[in-house]
Amino acid sequence: MKTLVLSLLACFVATFFTGCATTSYESGSVSAARAAMNDAIQQEQPGDYFIGRRYYKVDYKMWGFVRKPGQPWSQAKLVMLNEQKKLAPDRELGRLGSDHSYEYKLYGYYSGQTVYEPASNGFYPEFVLTGYELRSVSPAPIFHTQEANDPAIRIIGTPY
Repeated sequence: MKTLVLSLLACFVATFFTGCATTSYESGSVSAARAAMNDAIQQEQPGDYFIGRRYYKVDYKMWGFVRKPGQPWSQAKLVMLNEQKKLAPDRELGRLGSDHSYEYKLYGYYSGQTVYEPASNGFYPEFVLTGYELRSVSPAPIFHTQEANDPAIRIIGTPY
């Protein structure tokens, strides 16, 4: 009986860990893309611009992650976009969220203000957009799981 219980426990543990592995998508191709992305980040020229990754979530109103050139995505800030000087790319096209996961070269500045976003019950820095250039429509992933990048799932991912 003891052997049967230990065998069942071992099967349960193995099944549990196998199931957990399916939520990560760090496959060989994703790892290679991320390595190439990290190399490209290290080669970015310093300047008066930022790099932005659109992070559209159906239920939330934040714009996406913004980082300085040369900084890894783990140091990026999730921001609220002030569009008084320049509309966000998707809003300019009249298609909210159509640029989910796109990467941009952003021009603008942090206002020093924080903005409350009620659906997430969070406060985010305000970034005043003055211009942008599209860098990529399919950049390497910056999240550990696909769920964090799904616009319909109420998970706010943290880039790595």
